[in-house]
Amino acid sequence: MRKWLVLAVLAAVAFPALAAQPATQPVPPAVQAAAPAGPANPFFAEWTTPFGVPPFGAIEVAHYLPAFKEGITRERAEVAAIAKNTEAPTFANTVAALDGAGEFLDRVQTVFYGQLSAETSDALQAVAKDVAPQLAALGDDINLDPALFARVKVVWEKRDASGLTAEQRKLVDETYQGFVRGGANLDAAGQQRLRAINKELSLEGLRFGDNVLRETNAYRLVIEKRDDLAGLPPGVVTAAAAAAKAAKLEGKWVFTLQAPSIWPFLQYADNRELRRQIFTAYITRCDHGDASDNKAILARLAALREEKAKLLGFPTWANFVLDRNMAKTPDKVYGLLDQLWVAALAVAHREAADLQAAIKADGQSFKLEPWDWRYYSERVKKARYDFDEEALRPYFKLENVRDGAFYVANKLYGVTFTERADIPKYHPEVRTFEVKDADGSFLGVFMTDYYPRPGKRGGAWSGRYRDQWFRDGKDVRPIVVNVCNFSRPAGDAPALLSLEEAETLFHEFGHGLHSLLSRVRYHGVARVPRDFVELPSQIMENWVLEPEVLKVYAKHWKTGAVIPAELVAKVGRARRFNQGFATVEYLAASYLDMDWHTVTDAKERDATAFENAAMAKIHMMPEIVVRYRSPYFSHVFGPGGGYSAGYYSYIWAEVLVADAFQAFKERGIFDQATARSFRANILERPGTGDVMEAYVRFRGHEPSVQPLLAKRGLAGTPAAPSTK
Repeated sequence: MRKWLVLAVLAAVAFPALAAQPATQPVPPAVQAAAPAGPANPFFAEWTTPFGVPPFGAIEVAHYLPAFKEGITRERAEVAAIAKNTEAPTFANTVAALDGAGEFLDRVQTVFYGQLSAETSDALQAVAKDVAPQLAALGDDINLDPALFARVKVVWEKRDASGLTAEQRKLVDETYQGFVRGGANLDAAGQQRLRAINKELSLEGLRFGDNVLRETNAYRLVIEKRDDLAGLPPGVVTAAAAAAKAAKLEGKWVFTLQAPSIWPFLQYADNRELRRQIFTAYITRCDHGDASDNKAILARLAALREEKAKLLGFPTWANFVLDRNMAKTPDKVYGLLDQLWVAALAVAHREAADLQAAIKADGQSFKLEPWDWRYYSERVKKARYDFDEEALRPYFKLENVRDGAFYVANKLYGVTFTERADIPKYHPEVRTFEVKDADGSFLGVFMTDYYPRPGKRGGAWSGRYRDQWFRDGKDVRPIVVNVCNFSRPAGDAPALLSLEEAETLFHEFGHGLHSLLSRVRYHGVARVPRDFVELPSQIMENWVLEPEVLKVYAKHWKTGAVIPAELVAKVGRARRFNQGFATVEYLAASYLDMDWHTVTDAKERDATAFENAAMAKIHMMPEIVVRYRSPYFSHVFGPGGGYSAGYYSYIWAEVLVADAFQAFKERGIFDQATARSFRANILERPGTGDVMEAYVRFRGHEPSVQPLLAKRGLAGTPAAPSTK
């Protein structure tokens, strides 16, 4: 797949596979002449900013369409020159030339799609709708160019006898497979239909994502009586008052569907009816039969994907996607899910019984419902382990947690982060850092954007404003950003994170570190299988609660005292608590994703009926709701559909992580030999060869699911037969 086409996934995935080229390339006079009249368009000039970071303050919405038009025109010309080359096809004049084509367009796209995710507006969304079909058409024109494919095929057929390096052979194979998967072998009718499908997919995914953002931003629970705040921690109440003030509702309290607002409310609010209201609003987003309803859109997306898979010779969309992942086939994905499901469901049923007993102990007789789970789970945990997660927040000041992640990177790899005030940023809350390696050499730029805003989509992700690659023998270093939605400062307190938020910060930092440490020569080999890409991020979470790390960053925001050892011990004792719930809600979403993408006909289905049937098939318990219901499952139906038939990858990677971290535990969490091996085999060049072979080089053996089962407290329950 062309690198720029993958970039369109930026608005939907947690870790884009590819990103922009260097922004410091001089612009030829012909291109400068093509610049539109009026104020200078920054995309048509050399960027002289520190490290070539995009000059965000100078870029206006009006600049994007002319820049996209010029980028598309340029890429067409560059690719046409490669296709029409009269010299015999070689790696250099065909495959490498293609890999380097499209720098101008890539530069435009990385800025645009980064902003579309983190700082969107109606105007940006309008641009996205305008350019999506144009980009889809460009991708099809490249993939379906017979002369171009013929040249690539010649190089591919001679790849083993051409004296190429392993990385070059990998690029040849990736390029050839990209053409084949892009429809190069289809007949004229098939190619025409593929073009229509790709255009519609690009537009429908944007509609889906816009609807989710609109619905999420539209809801607010306004509380007028202080009594309705009973049970909520002071920090949560203060944040709600600040949200009300921002909404011009001073004297009231506002709760939203943003993670820092809804989850503490469900965890602590005594008012059961209000818990029901906000939970119901969350799980019924884009499911009201109105203009923002996504059911017809997602049904259409699933049908189009199945039709596209069939066109390209695959029985289902999941087969098409997984052919490029570690899992390879739907059966292997279902096999992993099944290994975990029965054990997780059994534990979740026991947890539900405990919560029902807590309800009875409260003198209540109602049946446990999904909006009760987090509330009573917190109460049971507190009673059983004498542990309240809110007790951790004073020790998890956001800046300290971030510095803790920096500390781990430094101890493992010698990497340093120095904040710079002169690097451009797209929002005042963004922080910018120069990153250097242990030898003092420049590794890249790292940006953080941690607070929720109406223009920012939900969740957390890592992206890039410039990719790492080699141009003319020079190592071009990346520009990386972590974007999250963490708790804001409230009252006189700084931003204090929950344990889950602290782990998310380390997680996304792991993705960012993966980008910063990349050492590949070509864009086309930077692609990492979706079910491998979460390994570098998830493994970072393991250092969050290590005592040696905690003593560095987990200090009380007022007193500076290090987090007490007894409080950390309580965390350890409670770690397996509620793992049945956590695993069930996640696995249910993974099953739902796979079920949508293993249908074998291109029929547009009733989304509600399909989802209900999928949950019934796995005997989903009514007290838990699937983590992402279909109408707002942006991971798989949003722009680009980056995790379609791939949401399982988090648990697949967690199997790798549980096994991989054992190497650090066995040899020392900062053992330098282990860190060097992990960096070399996993972080720097995993896309240049078979990733399982790379993992085995690091660990010495293939991973087992048993460490994960033990970690989650799910060991000892036999697996059920496959649900598929």
